[in-house]
Amino acid sequence: MTVYPLHAVRNLAIAQQGLDMPTSLDAPNTPQRIFDLVQRLGMVQIDTLHRVSRSQYLVLWSRLGKYDPADFDRQVYAASERRLFEGWLHAACYLPLADYRFQRDAMHHARQQAEQNAGHWYNQPGNRELTAQVLGRIQAEGGLRTKDFEDPRPTRGTWWDWKPAKVALEYLFLWGEVMAANRINFHRVYDLTERVLPDWVDRSAPGAEEVTRHWIEAASRALGAATPKQLAAYTYRKQGAARPVIEKLVKEGALLPIQAQVLGGEAQEMLIQPALLPQLERAAAGELLPRRTTFLSPFDSLLWDRQRVESLWAFTDILEAYKPARQHIWGYFCLPILHNERLVGRFDPKMERSNGLLRLHALYLEPDVELTGELVAGVAEAMRSFLAFQHAQDLVIERSQPDEFGPPAAGVLGAG
Repeated sequence: MTVYPLHAVRNLAIAQQGLDMPTSLDAPNTPQRIFDLVQRLGMVQIDTLHRVSRSQYLVLWSRLGKYDPADFDRQVYAASERRLFEGWLHAACYLPLADYRFQRDAMHHARQQAEQNAGHWYNQPGNRELTAQVLGRIQAEGGLRTKDFEDPRPTRGTWWDWKPAKVALEYLFLWGEVMAANRINFHRVYDLTERVLPDWVDRSAPGAEEVTRHWIEAASRALGAATPKQLAAYTYRKQGAARPVIEKLVKEGALLPIQAQVLGGEAQEMLIQPALLPQLERAAAGELLPRRTTFLSPFDSLLWDRQRVESLWAFTDILEAYKPARQHIWGYFCLPILHNERLVGRFDPKMERSNGLLRLHALYLEPDVELTGELVAGVAEAMRSFLAFQHAQDLVIERSQPDEFGPPAAGVLGAG
């Protein structure tokens, strides 16, 4: 059996993630291109961290370059243009509305768990009544935010210590009773699903096997060649439930087993859709070569599976934002640098919006990556685009490793 080389698997993955080609100045990033990209990835993760643009906007920038985030938002929140929605899958994500029906099973299961588990928040004294009251207000008043509800507690604890009405809203959202009709200053406006969901959306509930099959096939398209565990993880499937569905897809020929190299040169069995096999062959022959330098959000779908990232790119990706500062190795919110087919480094940015300054607290090159003029030029070009996307007028690099990495990149940019 053919053993496909490591570079073929990772180059196919980069291509399937839409990260392989330079930004085309001749192809405007229309709402349709934005929507097509979300479909290609299957979903785009939402996150609240805001050191630079929020993660969902970075994920699109990494692939499209210059685009208008408002074109993205309107496809989620403008009733006349809505074809994406907020839901739970890998995490909180934006998904195509055509996939709404494949969320119904998870919504029903979450509601059942709440009702049947005596220890659940929903079954604590007063919480069922509170949830009904919150839903009743939305029914009567229209879309509401968390701030529209009082917090009866005299004090609150940590950032995650939500007021009771917020907890109720999140459960109603999880169960599909309400949807995100809008966001104002990134705070959700919750409204009844029947008022948000367009009439054209298929509301029929597929069976559990059909749901798992749908998401495994979506993961396979987005990843290229992947192990069964990686396919299940991409769309947050339990391996026990995914295994028989994957075996059935293999038996039907919808997924083909291949042997592929991973880090260290050893072969590992992976699965691939037949339609992608010619692409893998091209990658193995050196004909599918990524030619893009870009920066990735820590929540980018290429990076979701850290073990896969290690085995294909020999890159350790750790989000340190939730760790104490004394435990940071690289920084609070590092963005990995993708240069052609390799993850070559990372940087820890902070956008100072009051003065238009993008500050890199640290810029790192991976120890085994050679610092070349071509690499510096690629990083500089990507940084120009990144600065424009952040509406930054200036760049400061406080520290670089190695020392000679920072000055050439800053010099090419005309920054200090």
